[in-house]
Amino acid sequence: MPLRESNIAKLATQEFDVLVLGGGINGAVSAAALSGKGAKVALIDRADFAGFTSQESSNLAWGGIKYMETFDFALVRKLCLSRNHLIRNYPSIVEEIRFFTSVPKGFRHSRMKLYAGTWLYWLFGNCFTRTPRLVSNEQTEREEPILDVHNAEGAFEYSDAYLHDNDSRFVFGFIRQAMNNGCIAANYVESTGATRGSDGLWLTSARNVINGSAFVIRSRALVNACGPFVDEHNKLTGITTEHHHALSKGVHLLVDRLTAHKRVLTLFASDGRMFFVIPMGARTCIGTTDTRVDTPYTHVTDDDRQFILENVNAHLRLPEPLARKDIIAERCGVRPLAVRGDAGGRDFLQLSRKHAVEIDHGRRHISIFGGKHTDCINVGDEISDAVGHLGIPLPYPKHKWYGEPAASLRHEFAHRARLMNLDGYTDPTSTEPLSKRYWRRYGMEAFDLLEHIRADPRQAEVLIKATEYTRCEVEHKAHGEMIVRLEDFLRRRSKIALVVRREDIRQSPGLLEACQILFGDRAHQEIDAYFGTEPPAKAMAAG
Repeated sequence: MPLRESNIAKLATQEFDVLVLGGGINGAVSAAALSGKGAKVALIDRADFAGFTSQESSNLAWGGIKYMETFDFALVRKLCLSRNHLIRNYPSIVEEIRFFTSVPKGFRHSRMKLYAGTWLYWLFGNCFTRTPRLVSNEQTEREEPILDVHNAEGAFEYSDAYLHDNDSRFVFGFIRQAMNNGCIAANYVESTGATRGSDGLWLTSARNVINGSAFVIRSRALVNACGPFVDEHNKLTGITTEHHHALSKGVHLLVDRLTAHKRVLTLFASDGRMFFVIPMGARTCIGTTDTRVDTPYTHVTDDDRQFILENVNAHLRLPEPLARKDIIAERCGVRPLAVRGDAGGRDFLQLSRKHAVEIDHGRRHISIFGGKHTDCINVGDEISDAVGHLGIPLPYPKHKWYGEPAASLRHEFAHRARLMNLDGYTDPTSTEPLSKRYWRRYGMEAFDLLEHIRADPRQAEVLIKATEYTRCEVEHKAHGEMIVRLEDFLRRRSKIALVVRREDIRQSPGLLEACQILFGDRAHQEIDAYFGTEPPAKAMAAG
């Protein structure tokens, strides 16, 4: 029986210590932490894992340098330490990267003041990264000639971190880790509400979104990690909280790579906010916007595109200004910002991404508000502590539930890859060795990929033209990553939809074979569903 169907059968027949609602970053780390510490955990998401907010980030793990301006030093300190923690524990996935910042003349803060702020930022991070550097306009023209310096006071450079591949793949790593520790997880399963039974258990009414079947999930505690839908689900269960969410829409545009240097260009948009030009392999990700919205369901508007294109063209010296025709893909999502009480009098743009956890001890219910990828390990630990305070035993409270496999295993994998000359296989779409990429994406499961390639060298061939994904990766995903729809594969288990134009994907000769591996007899149906209409997952909420 396929993994998802097997897990759904278990959800309907077993009793759990904790049911986590939502498979975004907050739900994923909650499930990974609790299962790693010995709790019996279930997780459901009514769309795909990381299918909403958690797939629309800037792919950065950063310490929140912009909060220096509002003197929220405690938050900056916490986020810097969290960033360092991620770099240490996920060395293949989270990597330090330099941020090159050009300061326009007449900006509200002088370049020297901002530069001094980067040193304080570096100190808040325990001097973990490379030191900041002051850069003149002359140096900028030598090092980043793409930057237009005619109206610049100068520049400076500091360090933060970014995620390889994409944010949703990072989230799925925690889902996979949770399942390896016994968590029963299923995507496309929605909660339609929950009540407390006479025995004190939560009875969550669940529905399989794919076939409409309904069942009940029994759990001792409930964790609401529904992202921007936390408030909505709390209403379904009669939970009242002090916090609620304000929603901010963020948009990014993906274009061909603008600079050969692997650094983030940090600019200041026309409204004074920070604005990023972020490397993503052969592409560049530009953004973001910050627009207050009243609904989690958003889309990219012409105004959004115009704002981003105008700002990037104003700061960069390009052979031709970027235009609509240059956009390869778009990202659009909402940031759920945790607000306590009435935030009507506060400046919306000053709201931070600080998370908040609210516990209803009497009803054994936990709500998670806000949050971001950088602080995810802290969220997992906080939820574990909260569940313990609810009286649910965690047999292994000190277990380290996060991090890549031990370095000795990484070295063993690299050794085996060298013995079979894995990196000798030609991959024209990437300059990165295949062995490094396999380990980053699959960890211990990468050993299985070696066995498939050893048995059949065709397994190392890139399956879809202009992507990095090989035949054995697609087969691995088909068996173990609960891919239900083509968008799950193209947008979240891989980054294909972010770096390849939609029409080029459609015309790729390897697409049909990939879909036959993933969906069998439904291959043509899934292709038609994806290209015939907008991807279906955006029409649903995570939770």
